[in-house]
Amino acid sequence: MAPRGQQRDSLGTAILRLPLFLLLVGIFSAAMFVPAVYAGLIRELVTGRAFLYSGLLGLIIFGLIGFAHVGRDPRHGMLGPLVTLFCAFVVLPAILAVPFYEGLRTTTFLNAYIEMVSAITTTGATLFEDPERLNPALHLWRAQVGWMGGLLMWVSASAILAPLNLGGFEVTARAEPGRRADTDVGMTAPEVRVRIGKVSAVLVPIYMGLTLLLWVLLTVAGDRPLVAISHAMSIMATSGISPVGGLDGAASGLTGEVVMLLFMLFALSRLTFSSDTVNDGSSNLLRDPEFRIGMALVVIVPLFLFLRHYAGAFDVNAEEDLADAGRALWGGAFTVLSFLTTTGFASQNWGAAQAWSGLETPGLLLLGLAVIGGGVATTAGGVKLLRVYALYQNGLREMERLVHPSSVSGAGSMGRRLQKDGAFIAWIFFMLFALSLALVSVTLSATGLSFETSLVMTISGLSTTGPLLEVAGDVPIRLSELNTTAKSIYAAAMVLGRLETLAIIALFTPDLWRA
Repeated sequence: MAPRGQQRDSLGTAILRLPLFLLLVGIFSAAMFVPAVYAGLIRELVTGRAFLYSGLLGLIIFGLIGFAHVGRDPRHGMLGPLVTLFCAFVVLPAILAVPFYEGLRTTTFLNAYIEMVSAITTTGATLFEDPERLNPALHLWRAQVGWMGGLLMWVSASAILAPLNLGGFEVTARAEPGRRADTDVGMTAPEVRVRIGKVSAVLVPIYMGLTLLLWVLLTVAGDRPLVAISHAMSIMATSGISPVGGLDGAASGLTGEVVMLLFMLFALSRLTFSSDTVNDGSSNLLRDPEFRIGMALVVIVPLFLFLRHYAGAFDVNAEEDLADAGRALWGGAFTVLSFLTTTGFASQNWGAAQAWSGLETPGLLLLGLAVIGGGVATTAGGVKLLRVYALYQNGLREMERLVHPSSVSGAGSMGRRLQKDGAFIAWIFFMLFALSLALVSVTLSATGLSFETSLVMTISGLSTTGPLLEVAGDVPIRLSELNTTAKSIYAAAMVLGRLETLAIIALFTPDLWRA
């Protein structure tokens, strides 16, 4: 009889040999028992049964298909993980929507599906603008799906996207986007699964530990347990999902916002929690270009808003109210970081700036911050700070060559993180992003929406910042009031924004299919 340790190793090996999408189905099915138990505790028995039966059915399907795959060798070493990610954002939400639809019973399955797409892509847009329409168990499920979607991106960034030079790594790697360099780790089927297992063993405890710590701190600050855990998961996943309609309904106040701001810093750079994707051996956070650019924006933009608002307050003789000025400055700093990381939580003091100065808050600024996005290989969406830095470095170099045409570039320690053609590849991504923005905007306009509404929805979807629908326009955009075509286009934009255009294009690369 084999030793017990070998039995465990054999079981782990057998699990890793299963199709990755099937593993996701099993994991998310098991996660359904959490809202099932919670619904039972709060006596929402119909909702509890919906999650319990859906979870059991999912695990049964997982077990049956898993037994059928015993002894089979996985195929599509390089293509498989990328296809799995695509299916996770397109197919998996249909499974996740079943208990949500059965537990709510007052909506269509399409609405439930789009709600789950919004959650798992960490977009956070909702078709149920009134929080009272959903019971606490359904709110918990939305936040939990968003949290697990963020964890999926954390693990996938290092285990899947980095070896393929996608997701922002294309500006630092030597190989072309979608292809691996000779010095990179292998991407055969067994190697991919081993790499996913190792990365998960390191990152999952960090992710869970940070979420638990934030939950405890928000609870101590005064939030109810459900609100605290939902906001904690939403901050770590940058999903912006809230069971009370945002921070205005939270009881933690300024203390809670200070705590959340500290944890949102993890979305500015992967070096805040891991150095597993650094290629040049440098892991100094203070010298990381993404973190420095992000912090510069968090300081400069609120100061700009503060001075602009201060000029307005001077006109109405309100400059002597330092308390209101401080609240306005804090509201600007928190909200800027929140939308830069594509979380989308607006500070409770965000409206204080408008009340203090008498000027309207520019929604276009929030759209721009969401487009920039957070750090590479984090849960944040958007274009990513590293690509912005690559174009910034290229601009400085071109201006230097105007003065000294024969000069040789000395990029310094931060510049060494970029490859020779990094700015060119970053520019290609910007063009693809712009083309996607134009295409989605035109398509949404064809459904009868105004240009402003189409633009806000497009940026919200491509940057995975759902709360933009509430705050970026003159009036909030209600997804529940849109027609089926517009909702479907918005769902496609969320998937495109989460997986990124380069990854979609890589799916059609012949080399990947032959690998």
